[in-house]
Amino acid sequence: MSDNGRVPRPLPVDPSPRLPSPLTEIDDDRFTAHGVRVLLKRDDLIHPDLIGNKWRKLDPNLAAAAGRPLVTFGGAYSNHLRATAAAGRLLGVRTTGIVRGDELAGRPLNPSLARCAADGMRLHFVDRSTYRCKAEPDTLAALLGAADARDAHVVPEGGSNTLAVRGCADLGRELRGLADVVALPCGTGGTLAGLAAGLAPGQRALGVAVLKGGFLTAEVRALQEAAFGGVRGDWQVVDDFHCGGYARVPDTLRVFAEDFGQRHGLPVEHLYVAKMLHALVTLTRRGAFAPGTTVAAVVTGTPEP
Repeated sequence: MSDNGRVPRPLPVDPSPRLPSPLTEIDDDRFTAHGVRVLLKRDDLIHPDLIGNKWRKLDPNLAAAAGRPLVTFGGAYSNHLRATAAAGRLLGVRTTGIVRGDELAGRPLNPSLARCAADGMRLHFVDRSTYRCKAEPDTLAALLGAADARDAHVVPEGGSNTLAVRGCADLGRELRGLADVVALPCGTGGTLAGLAAGLAPGQRALGVAVLKGGFLTAEVRALQEAAFGGVRGDWQVVDDFHCGGYARVPDTLRVFAEDFGQRHGLPVEHLYVAKMLHALVTLTRRGAFAPGTTVAAVVTGTPEP
């Protein structure tokens, strides 16, 4: 039960969640000139508040929490924090966000964190060195105690845990037989780990890393081993399209995103989706996809309002 004594309501059925999410073909000469067919998997339309892969990751964690408070982690512009806060509002569940960067405490909240607070999330700011150690048992226990969240269901940064990975396998199942390659932007790797496991034999998953560091392949492998007992599916990570790292959006990428949006009537989110779409255009130009290939691109989010 929630703190107010009411049994949490299930996620609203009307108007969402909308599953399977829509799949639409686009006509773009940057692909058709190379014989490549592109479909957009509109996971951004699943739910108005719990958008895209955030819904797929949070839904099984909400079920496991069974009405207990939720605590999770993220940076100052974390989409995951916003989604968790929205879930708490929808269900009447208390949420706490442990935010990287104690220098942010006492400052005016940016629009992302202000949205979290408006949805009822308690924000607890910690220094960056402590945040890096958040998965260590002693540090985690201290953080939960300091945030008065000892009884909470803990969801990791980005929402990528075993429950989330298994939930994201449904995304792959929805795309079975509909594309040769399924591409998506990746932060923590949980969606890719589940997607690849859900695809049919002969299909390939392509993760476009939005953070630099080259660590994501090992992370996805570890997530699959934890969720399924071993590596599943045919997948790979490309590390060349992060544009300098997370939240780095050079002017060239902004121009690309605006142009893509105008061509296809799609508001393009910059931190994740634009990097994936730019990667697909570049890889197609380089001949990475054979003529006749159908590529499904997963749209995981929407731009900030």
